[in-house]
Amino acid sequence: MSAPRPAGVPDPVRFCVFTTVALLAWIFGPPAIVIAMSLLGLWAYRAAIRAGLTESRCVLKRPALVLAYLALALAAGVAGMVRRW
Repeated sequence: MSAPRPAGVPDPVRFCVFTTVALLAWIFGPPAIVIAMSLLGLWAYRAAIRAGLTESRCVLKRPALVLAYLALALAAGVAGMVRRW
């Protein structure tokens, strides 16, 4: 079991996530990672909207706009993958 963090101590886990995504992009290629991340985002936002999400912490704020952005990123990733082949 891990020890609890003292209150007020930030956890910079997002930098670990960003580094992992960057390494995967380096290994598999950017289009594949864009496809994977946008699919994960679409799945997560769909579930959140079904659970009642009405405003996102994303810059776009409205979940419908976030879904449109993720769908556009998915299409761009697929186009990039097709172009690569």
